[in-house]
Amino acid sequence: MSDQNVFTRIAPDLLSVFEQLSRREPIFHTPEFGHTVTEFEKVMDREYWEVGASGRRYSREFILRAVGKDIPTDAASAGWQIYDCGLRRLCTETYLFTYTLRQPERLTRRATIWQNTGDCWRILYHQGTVVSAEEDDVVPNQL
Repeated sequence: MSDQNVFTRIAPDLLSVFEQLSRREPIFHTPEFGHTVTEFEKVMDREYWEVGASGRRYSREFILRAVGKDIPTDAASAGWQIYDCGLRRLCTETYLFTYTLRQPERLTRRATIWQNTGDCWRILYHQGTVVSAEEDDVVPNQL
């Protein structure tokens, strides 16, 4: 098994960025990220898209329509747990934030690319992947 720090590394100089972004995750499910479609529009890049845990791709417009119809679940109220967080600088003011999200019905690994515009934090891309085990660096059993 590998050193787990590779998955959860946060450089000391990125701790303030980590604190800011961790309050916004999971996206669409925290007060810091926003509550309204207008707030969501502001923090989503115009070219934002994501790959959901199902493997389906979702456009910015699709997501905005969906959250406009149904208020997203509040992660804290629902008892969702985030752990194994990591943060990596990709380039100037652009970061990859990763974590594991435990919900009552599933466990997923999540990755969001964030950019600091100077005015606000904006998401560029997000992906969720359902996992069946919390093992890392282990070859899956062959069926």
